[in-house]
Amino acid sequence: MSEVRNKAQLAKQAAFRLGRLSTEEKNQALLIMADALIQRTADIMEANAEDLRRGKELGTSASLLDRLALNEARIEDIAEGLRQIVKLPDPIGDTLETIDRPNGLNIVKKRVPLGVIGIIYEARPNVTVDAAGLCLKTGNAVVLRGGSSALSSNRKIIEVLHEAMERTTLPKDALQLIEDPNRSSVDEMLKLNGLLDVIIPRGGSSLIQNVVMNATVPVIETGAGICHTYLDVSAAPDMAAAISINAKVQRPSVCNSMETLLVHADYAKSHLTGLAEAFRKRNVELRGCQRTLDYVPWAAKATSDDYATEYNDYILNLKIVDHLDEAIEHISIYGTKHSECIVTENKDHAQRFLQEVDAAAVYHNASTRFTDGFEFGFGAEIGISTQKLHARGPMGLPALTSSKYVIIGSGQIRE
Repeated sequence: MSEVRNKAQLAKQAAFRLGRLSTEEKNQALLIMADALIQRTADIMEANAEDLRRGKELGTSASLLDRLALNEARIEDIAEGLRQIVKLPDPIGDTLETIDRPNGLNIVKKRVPLGVIGIIYEARPNVTVDAAGLCLKTGNAVVLRGGSSALSSNRKIIEVLHEAMERTTLPKDALQLIEDPNRSSVDEMLKLNGLLDVIIPRGGSSLIQNVVMNATVPVIETGAGICHTYLDVSAAPDMAAAISINAKVQRPSVCNSMETLLVHADYAKSHLTGLAEAFRKRNVELRGCQRTLDYVPWAAKATSDDYATEYNDYILNLKIVDHLDEAIEHISIYGTKHSECIVTENKDHAQRFLQEVDAAAVYHNASTRFTDGFEFGFGAEIGISTQKLHARGPMGLPALTSSKYVIIGSGQIRE
């Protein structure tokens, strides 16, 4: 039996036991797991250093190495994510709806776990812990398949979490890591109907499209983040600069960072040159439309392919537009329905943008970098869903549940 099928079967068997645990048991286990991560920080960083060395030898880009890198502060943040999950209400067992029928039937709709969740992701070892915490809190077993670039880190993290789980009532088999780095292990996961109840991909567009197009197991699609910020004619200059710079450079390697800055033509006349210099001081490579080059002659000429690219790097597209409609049209063509922002003092323009732009998160006068489970108060997230079925936006605890109807009768039969 393959590693993939064997571990999926173990997770399936553990899911039944996991579903019987109380909220208190799950919370206590997550706290023990969080403490273990802190206690074993040195071991985790040593394993992470192996991944970083291997990545550098293979010529991995600086932005991808940043996504991969762990340090004491990041491990503390990861552990804090588990503690935040503990503080959140357990959705399992919540009553969503109650229906009392004329024939005396009492119908109650309740939240239940999805079952066994398969998660396929790339070079972010923090996802390993976030996924474990969110899934286990909601009574779901989880089968993780991280990228080969983070294999040493993920192995050590799972080792630490498993050792911690042995001191709790959580079944260790409810948390599985697929260590086979070959793509065939992903392909096998996609077909594990009957063992996996849902698959959630996290990563670049090629990974996500492979899962969406080839899986027979149901998929919750998380999307690439080609995110835009539009500076309207009435944008407050200091606010516009702060939001734009934060959205691009605070952490460019993540999916909610800005890839294209749209600028109203009248705003550009007064402010684009200075804003471009601010980006240049922060080592951001600019690519712009022909009108942009009139203000920023040192920028490269942007192509349609550039506007359709998720860089996850210190590269930014610029485009000058004549009005709000043009900005919305550009977003509709090139956006990935992730996170979009308008900076404006015009309330009517803001309302139109928020209503008409089709994305999981739309912002008025705030950086797109806030599209994140921790920032939304979810403790952590499984991913940012860009689809419209089941879940959309940062996926916290409720997004990892399904429902069932509980019907109480007193001998009713259907005529």
